[in-house]
Amino acid sequence: MSSASPMIHGWINLDKPVGISSAKAVAIIRKHLNCSKIGHGGTLDPLASGVLPIALGEATKTVSYVMNSAKTYEFTLVWGNETSTDDSEGSPTLVSDKRPTREEINSCLNEFMGVIKQAPPIYSAVKVNGTRAYSIARSAEKKGEDSQLTLEPREVIIHDLVLTSLNQNEASFTVFCGKGTYIRSLGRDLARRLGTAGHISALRRLSVGKFDVKDSISLDFLTSLRDSACAYKNVISLLTALDDIPALSVTPEDAVRIRMGQRFPYYQEGAIKDQVCVAICEGEAVALITLDLGVIHPVRVFNL
Repeated sequence: MSSASPMIHGWINLDKPVGISSAKAVAIIRKHLNCSKIGHGGTLDPLASGVLPIALGEATKTVSYVMNSAKTYEFTLVWGNETSTDDSEGSPTLVSDKRPTREEINSCLNEFMGVIKQAPPIYSAVKVNGTRAYSIARSAEKKGEDSQLTLEPREVIIHDLVLTSLNQNEASFTVFCGKGTYIRSLGRDLARRLGTAGHISALRRLSVGKFDVKDSISLDFLTSLRDSACAYKNVISLLTALDDIPALSVTPEDAVRIRMGQRFPYYQEGAIKDQVCVAICEGEAVALITLDLGVIHPVRVFNL
């Protein structure tokens, strides 16, 4: 696309393929759409595929709302080996001949639902004294050393966890979980609880908030588009990321004041303190605001 391509504001519901990082997917789209402002709503490892919401233009101001959304995954857990990375890319660290039965698995799934504690994989983006955990682990691996890295368990929430298939060597699950959940850790801990060893061999994200894999588009399809008009047809309104936030209808005059960063009274029945809203004028997003006891406070203005 040429340098004259218009700025695109909104979201692309990308089905990221296996084999590339989220950052690589963003870089490809940035170049193809000639988009200077771009980001994504939650990292997927190269091993994983599925929903990767891509924010374009002013939609980048709503990324945090997507990253905090609940997510759905399907994953396959291979029995027999726990690995250094908790997936198929690592070297074996624990071996077991035990193969759990369907009854054993189903009997313990409830223990992994609700608010639980899990230690992130050492090959993760968690920072340790300012350095990413995966950098520390990889540095030790290159030297042939054990990283001796231990990450503190943290609380996450699992809304639902279901066994979907089982054979002698592996089991598949779907999980609906809150932000910050590591599926590799979940698989590792589930195998340990069952008295065996295991690692994730396949991982696919089915949804992120309102973004669902059924409505996603492939990277190959997106890059096959040769002009911005075609690209626009696949861009979703930036309001998609704000579906769970109350909408506040404002007049064109109010919209001007909000875009200028002004605070002003707004009649509100049953005044609430510090309520986050999205101000909308004639169907267009104006800004994220707080409505504090009947006074509008602009927070993030959308320059559409």
